Amino acid sequence: YLVYGDLPTNGYRDESSFKFPSGVILNKDINNLQEVDLREDAQVQEFISRSWYEYSGGDAAGLHPWAGETNLNYTGPKPPYEHLDVDQKYSYLKTPRWRGHAMEVGPLARVLVGYARGREDFKEVVNMALTNLNVPVTALFSTLGRTAARGLESILVAQWAQEFYDALITNIKNGDVRMADTTKFAPKTWPAEAKGVGHTEAPRGALAHWIVIEDQKIKNYQLVVPTTWNASPRDPEGQRSAYESALLDTPVANEEQPLEILRTIHSFDPCMACAVHLYDEEGETVSRIQVVP
Repeated sequence: YLVYGDLPTNGYRDESSFKFPSGVILNKDINNLQEVDLREDAQVQEFISRSWYEYSGGDAAGLHPWAGETNLNYTGPKPPYEHLDVDQKYSYLKTPRWRGHAMEVGPLARVLVGYARGREDFKEVVNMALTNLNVPVTALFSTLGRTAARGLESILVAQWAQEFYDALITNIKNGDVRMADTTKFAPKTWPAEAKGVGHTEAPRGALAHWIVIEDQKIKNYQLVVPTTWNASPRDPEGQRSAYESALLDTPVANEEQPLEILRTIHSFDPCMACAVHLYDEEGETVSRIQVVP
């Protein structure tokens, strides 16, 4: 489970002030939380061994987004088709990994990391749910847990919204009406070369954009979005991502109406646009856009 952290109360440099704390949980061990650094090359990497792309250094490599490439290479069957071979390339999604591990992102990850951090606000709502359902904390690692987490974090966000509103009113009454620090928005102060990463906790989970700038122009821009983490194909080691793993051993009452499969996938709140691509059936260019500075 992976959380970048969000809702800072003292700026993004102070991660201890985040309402949603950051962290990684491996092997469902909430007693051994790992730290996240999106700038470290060995942490977040994207693989394409099962994706319809190619890397200049070979498809077995994993690339940090600052060095990322997005070169389309469709090798799948000609549509329409009924099945895809999971031992070959079978998705337009890349396969992100954290230190080689498949990650689940989203409300459940955020609730689990907050709970693992020992935050009293998270512990209160989680323990309330566990008591009412009469289940142990391990029950959260499930479709039930993902569904419950969306409601639990809604309670927390509503409480925090009141805190933020009260702080805003207090600041205004004290004469502090600042809305933003715009000192960094002066182009003349920007360096000729730079690289950076911006992250947030979107409703569906951890979202980050990485950028590399050379000669004051964008050289590389890569995004890793929540559904890419959850819905991505298998990696070079054959590890399944969150969707595929969640479906393993799911009992189905009626094979003609596999509602349990739908409920499990729905619990991730999938972003369909992340894996659906628009193309012209004749192979023609749909449109071309030129951005003029």
